[in-house]
Amino acid sequence: MATPATSASLERLSAHAGEQRAPGRSMLVIVNPYATTVSLRMKNLVVYALQARFDVDTVDTEGAGHAVDLCRDAAAAGVEVVVAVGGDGTVNEAANGLAGSSTALGVLPGGSTNVFARTLGLPNDPIEATAVLLEALEARSIERVGLGSVNGRYFCFHVGAGFDAALVEQVEKRAGLKRWAGHPLFAWAGLNAWMNHYDRTKPHFRVCFPDGDHVDDGYFTVVCNTNPYTYVGNRPFDISPETTLDNGLGVVTVRSLRVDHLLRIIVRALRGNGALARDPKVHHRWDVDEVRIEGIDGRAFPYQVDGDHLGEIAELRFRHEPAALD
Repeated sequence: MATPATSASLERLSAHAGEQRAPGRSMLVIVNPYATTVSLRMKNLVVYALQARFDVDTVDTEGAGHAVDLCRDAAAAGVEVVVAVGGDGTVNEAANGLAGSSTALGVLPGGSTNVFARTLGLPNDPIEATAVLLEALEARSIERVGLGSVNGRYFCFHVGAGFDAALVEQVEKRAGLKRWAGHPLFAWAGLNAWMNHYDRTKPHFRVCFPDGDHVDDGYFTVVCNTNPYTYVGNRPFDISPETTLDNGLGVVTVRSLRVDHLLRIIVRALRGNGALARDPKVHHRWDVDEVRIEGIDGRAFPYQVDGDHLGEIAELRFRHEPAALD
């Protein structure tokens, strides 16, 4: 049965569907059919509503990197808007394909957490989000925003190095459970990574800033382009509240994996209001243009970009890329 919120959203979409299409407005809708909450019914409803106002082409992604190529082709062809329907990984690929172009990116949530879509203020329900997206497009509410880049790859909301990435790796090994287990899977993966898959007895890397500031005992670092880091249910996990799409990067480094320190850090992040930055085991800087993470003695460490685990690496170089994307 439809919830009251969903019913109201369907009525808003029906109203849009009855309006006359604006001539010459082109849109590509890219759908990850394997994303956690994407279904054929949801896809059809979204596309039907968007077709009321745009000339819409729809493509399903077929694997890693496909959305990047689709978006580059769309930008080269002068498509006005690309809408990415999927999780944060799909959105990351779309942003990498569109960065530097005049084609705007629209986002509709289809994953398990949808951090970037929710950071933009969209509802976590894709039908409700479609109604909001249409109203924004009709109002020409499009803004140029900054992205982060790591070793030449753009990211929308964050990159995690160290323990954070080890946690994501454990989740991805059980990706089939994300649709059903959701946040309990992430909690279990964190405990499993802490106990069995990450050396918590010694630091893994150092974090180096251009002005000479450095952290030599990093266990995990999150470099943020936005805040929050993620959501626990509807509650933001707040690690760098000063970081927005309009300023530089936030860099948060945790300097201990002792269980009492971790529990205190989690509580402070959930409390918000900048409480995490005051923790003695956390190093926090914001509005950063550049930063480098290097493995101690050249050792590799795991990392993830916008929630996708990308393996291990010995060095990461970050830059803030202002006004990179519509």
